[in-house]
Order: sequence, then structure tokens, then C-alpha cells
Amino acid sequence: MAYSDAPVMIVEDDADLREALCATLDLQDVEYRAFDSAESALAAIDQEVYSMVLTDFRLPGMDGMTLLRSVHKKLPELPMVMMTAFAEAQLAVEALKAGARDFLIKPCQPEHLVEVIGRYRQAGGAGVGSAGAVAGGNGGAGVTGGGKNGGQLIAESPAIQTILSRCTRVASTDATVLLTGESGVGKDVFAREVHKRSPRAAKPYVAINCAAIPETLLESILFGYERGAFTGAVKQQEGKFEQANGGTIFLDEIGEMPLELQAKLLRVLQDKVVERIGANKSVEIDLRIIAATNRDLPARVASGQFREDLYYRLAVFPIAIPPLRERVEDLLPLARYFVTKYGATMGHAKASLSQAAAERIVSYSWPGNVRELENAIQRALLLSDSGVIGPAELELGEIGAASMPASAPAAVAPGAAASTQAPGLAPPAASNTPATAIAESGPDLASLSNKNLAEVERDHILKVLQQTDGNRRRAIEILGISERALRYKLKEYKEQGFLSE
Repeated sequence: MAYSDAPVMIVEDDADLREALCATLDLQDVEYRAFDSAESALAAIDQEVYSMVLTDFRLPGMDGMTLLRSVHKKLPELPMVMMTAFAEAQLAVEALKAGARDFLIKPCQPEHLVEVIGRYRQAGGAGVGSAGAVAGGNGGAGVTGGGKNGGQLIAESPAIQTILSRCTRVASTDATVLLTGESGVGKDVFAREVHKRSPRAAKPYVAINCAAIPETLLESILFGYERGAFTGAVKQQEGKFEQANGGTIFLDEIGEMPLELQAKLLRVLQDKVVERIGANKSVEIDLRIIAATNRDLPARVASGQFREDLYYRLAVFPIAIPPLRERVEDLLPLARYFVTKYGATMGHAKASLSQAAAERIVSYSWPGNVRELENAIQRALLLSDSGVIGPAELELGEIGAASMPASAPAAVAPGAAASTQAPGLAPPAASNTPATAIAESGPDLASLSNKNLAEVERDHILKVLQQTDGNRRRAIEILGISERALRYKLKEYKEQGFLSE
């Protein structure tokens, strides 16, 4: 089974509607697991890998919004879709901010439901996060098409054209590729590009996000297991390496792989064999491995968190993906693509960007890269009454605008004046909640000019931790990151001397 064929999690308390949803997926041969409460769904999320979560908003006990936030903390790359009978823009915006990829109004047409599920399973897949080449996956580098065959990359900038040339050069070989870059730049898209341009293009392409899967499940998913190997292993199961045999396996967030698994991966690279859990013999495989990370692997090697021999095996052909702020020529083509894509499903089929919005998009630095741009366009479409998106609907914060390199070219429409300011942007309404008050206080803007994004992130995380009196649970709620991610960050800061305890 392809990794994107992992079951869909359905959470709906209405028995009739739950049955209708299940029947729709049955007709499409889509595997699913149905739950009648958020509590039972949350308990199951650690027991099995899912391709996506489809949840109702109003549920007995814990509501769908709380479930979204809880799952997003555990598995931030897992695609989630909210359903509700209440067509309220504010609710939709809140769902998107909580981690949802899409928002469905009940009752939804079966064909629309199938299209949405197909889009995010193809792009996100089973807790893998952004595993496909489709922009709808909320993490791509930017494409102008979708579907099972992927899409055509938007590559107006010289930087991305250079990256594509490197993809073509390495594709004809079996060399291991290491993709590096910030979160949201679309490393998954370039991994698929290498596969599509290679002699293995007609063979399987299997993607897995090492950080999005609980550590207790990762080994069994990668290597498979024999019947009776452990409690619950009621049948033999081949792992993802075997499923990718003949083709390509993409290991996203490789820097998060536990050390004991790194040793097993090294053997796969060296000997081209895998051994299922509980097996007494190895299975030969023929595949290409592409890995990706947003971490500084040499630094992790130096600190003993990543094997040096594995690093050199992976980094045979490194490709560094530049952040969106260094690809200004791609900004407006990407934004207009997302406007067209999501406008069709949000009642704004003829939506467009105003000139002021285009200038705002170009002047902003997009610390969240393409993923942030896609979410901003979705949010703007929900907030727009006329279908013409202005800067106020984009709701972009000032940090991104302040940290935009002054030398960046202005890729606005012909005749438009470029601006490094935020023309006509109405500040978002302030919230009275303490979490929002802390989060929005952010770093001092006057201190940003001489800092890179990593330093700004570090200062903000430590400030939030200080303001919550060291309460990590409260801090992750405010920061919108997982507990595991915060733990890694704080360990890094302690090693660097920025945290004393």
C-alpha cells in the first residue's frame, strides 16, 4: 500500500452523517477509521499512522477545534480538515490558524469531499506532512498543477531554475540526495522532481516524515515486521523501504530520526538490505534514497545527535533550497496561483489581488515560506467580501516585513511601484487572551535589522518561556509548536549557552 493510502481519520458524532461519510469513502476504496468523539480519536492518533484527519467542529466533550490543536501539536505536518454546518468566516480563520488545511460546510457534496480528501492525501499522506508535489499540500515550493502526476513547478526566479538544473543533473544517477532548507520551502516538491526526472520515474515514490510519526512507530513503518514480532502484530507487514523497491524513498526531517534507527538506515545505504522486526533474514532492495532536513546536520553531528558516517552517506549530492524571501520573482505567480486554486472552492471564482496587496506580498519576508503564503491567501479569501484581496485581508505581521532584505528586487506587476513598507495595511484586531498578548508582543522590531531568522526565533521562544514562568505546556500553546520541537530547541539553546537550566 502506498504511504498516502494510510487510513483517513473521520471524527463525527452524528451517526447518520458518519455513516454517509464512510459510505462515500467506501465507494472510492479509501480506507478510513471512524470515531464518534474527539477523545477517542486523540487516543488513537498514537496507535496508527493516518493520511489525514477529517473532523466535525461540534462534538460532545472536546470540540473539533481543540482536537485540531491537540493533533497539530503532536503531528504538525498531518493534514487536517474541519467540517461544520456554520458558514462563519471567523470560525474558518480560527480553524486555519489551529492547523487545518481546509474548511468544509455541511452538508458537502460527495464529489467535493472526495476531491478535498484526494488533494491532501496525495500531498500530505499519513502523517508524512508535505510528501507530494502538489501545492495543495500546504508545503510545496509552488506548482501550477495537481493530481497524481504532480504539477509544473513555478520557477521564475534564477535561484529555483538553478536548483532544477541540479535536480536534472543528479536524477540520471542513483546518488543519494540531501535537500536542505527552512521549513515550508518545498523540499518535498524537489524530491519528487528528482524522482520524476530519473529512470525510476515509473516506479514507486514513497515519502515519509520522520518527525511526524511517533518514535515508537517509526521503525515498524520503515522496516516492516513479521507476525507476532510484538503485541498487536497480527499479520506480516512490509515496511516503506520494501514498498519503495525499484523506485525512490523520500525521508523528510531526517535530522529527527533517533540514533538507533540511524544505524539501521546506514546499513540500508551500505548493503541495500532491510530486515523486518522479528525476522531472521534480510531482504535485498534496489532504491534511491532522498533525505531532507531543516536542521543544521553538521552541528548535530558535532553534538553527537547525528551519526557522522550516515551524514556523509546522505550528503553525496546536497541541494540547498533557498527561502521564499530570496525568490522574490516567484512570489506573485505563486500568490495568484493560490488565489485561483482556493477562490474556486470558497465562493470567489474570480478573486484577484489588489495592487496594494501585491506590494504587501512582495515587501513581506515570509518566514514560513510557501506554506505561510498559501495559508495567508486562504485566510484572505475567507475574509474578503468583494473577492478583491487587499493588504488588510492578508493579515501579515510586521516582523516579516521588517526582516525583508532591503536589496530584494520588487517583482510586482508592470507599472507598479515597489515598496519595502506595508502600504495600507490595517493592523489585525488585538485579542484579549493572554496567549495572544504574549505571542503578539514578539521581538523588539528595532532589534531585528542585525539578526537572522534563527536569532529572532530563539529570542522569541526564550521570551515566551520567560513570560510563562517556564511553563512549557503553556509556551507550546502560545508558540504553536509541538512539545518535541520545543524540547529540541531548548536543548540547542542550552548547548549554545543561551539557556542556563
